[in-house]
Amino acid sequence: MQLYHMTAHRLQQMLAKGEISAEELCRSVFQRIDEVEEKIRAYITLDRENALQQAKAVDKARRAGEQLPPLAGIPVAVKDNICTKGLRTTCASKILYNYVPPYDATVMELLHDAQMVLLGKTNMDEFAMGSSCENSGFYPTCNPWDTDRVPGGSSGGSAAAVAAGEAVLALGSDTGGSIRLPAAYCGVVGMKPTYGAVSRYGLVAYASSLDQIGPFARDVTDCALMLNVICGHDPRDSTSVPYDKPDYRTFLTGEIKGMKIGVPREYMGEGIDSAVREIINKAVRVFTDLGAEVEETSLPHSDYALPAYYLIAPAEASSNLARYDGVRYGYRADKSEDVVDMFKKTRSEGFGPEVKRRIMLGTYALSAGYYDAYYNKALKVRTLIKRDFDRALEKYDLLLAPTAPGTAFKRGEKVDDPLQMYMVDICTLAVNLAGIPAISVPAGNVSGLPVGMQLMGKPFGEGEILRAAYAFEQCSGICCQLPD
Repeated sequence: MQLYHMTAHRLQQMLAKGEISAEELCRSVFQRIDEVEEKIRAYITLDRENALQQAKAVDKARRAGEQLPPLAGIPVAVKDNICTKGLRTTCASKILYNYVPPYDATVMELLHDAQMVLLGKTNMDEFAMGSSCENSGFYPTCNPWDTDRVPGGSSGGSAAAVAAGEAVLALGSDTGGSIRLPAAYCGVVGMKPTYGAVSRYGLVAYASSLDQIGPFARDVTDCALMLNVICGHDPRDSTSVPYDKPDYRTFLTGEIKGMKIGVPREYMGEGIDSAVREIINKAVRVFTDLGAEVEETSLPHSDYALPAYYLIAPAEASSNLARYDGVRYGYRADKSEDVVDMFKKTRSEGFGPEVKRRIMLGTYALSAGYYDAYYNKALKVRTLIKRDFDRALEKYDLLLAPTAPGTAFKRGEKVDDPLQMYMVDICTLAVNLAGIPAISVPAGNVSGLPVGMQLMGKPFGEGEILRAAYAFEQCSGICCQLPD
């Protein structure tokens, strides 16, 4: 097996024993990138020279006998809406095509402290607005399992990079399913942590009350290792929560006997492909065989998650994206008559169609006369949805559902029909509205395309989610299998 195909924890062991060097591993991944990137297009920016220097520094420290962090020397890719000092951060948008941050996001500082090797910045839907990675202002990313299909979005580049062997680990962001959906479509593990568990400092905001950074990995163990690196309180982020962060590896016991798992009927009914439903039913049987108590339950306000989300998220986006005016940084339109004309032209030329659509939706929802009818009502619905989860998670340790209603669809199939595109997220949106953690793990495949299973848990219950996901992975034998 090639080095770029291996899990981080296996590579970690090989590095510690001196069987391979960090530089050798880094070169192996870049060789894979050179082989497949032209057809996958997972990256916007590669940082080959600095990556090799970082790998050499790890090797030098190891030869000197230094005690290194567990993931030292492991190559990682980072979604291009996470600020990286000295390396451009575009959010896959023309309006930020030349933006180079003067600072690192907190998660980047943590990756540097862990001595991980940054490969580059991955492609995404522009400003994280999309479910297919077709809304990138540069080019679409392709699904490694079938390059005619989408990898999911908005973190499609990160998921595709891990699935294709172009990165061992990756970071993405999840506002309404943007980690879990690509993880499901690309057959990898992806986790959205509890809102407040990972610092958002340096994450370019889409919807501030929903956004959360999280990991992509090849198996649950790697996911736990990444959570150990990125979770924790950050005083620079006002939404970051002080809490006692555990060692997430300690939850990987394989023992879940007596665990109570609820399966919301709203996530298994209309709109869910029958083949996906059957795979989830098989997963339920695996948990039952492991000794878990699994039964049907209800989240009665689930049907309202989609409309509530598409009022709240665009409203926050319309506010957050007001800063892109061509004055301080990024793209500026030429030949403007005056300042107002420059604003108009810059935003018209700099933003793509989906970003403009969401800005207009959000501005309308916040406008005088419509605030109470739309935005304020959506906030009330959000409260009802959160209460549904609170009640369910008082009775159950976890909730289980499909990650997506179907498998990855073909490029161009939904891009001209926004409503159909938005429906792709029906299984993931409510988790962000409630602020709870959730993971997507490979559960099987339909016609050669991966299907993801979603496990949802209590706030800061990442450990219990990992416990169940690891037990399922070990019992079922289903884990990330990289396409050729």
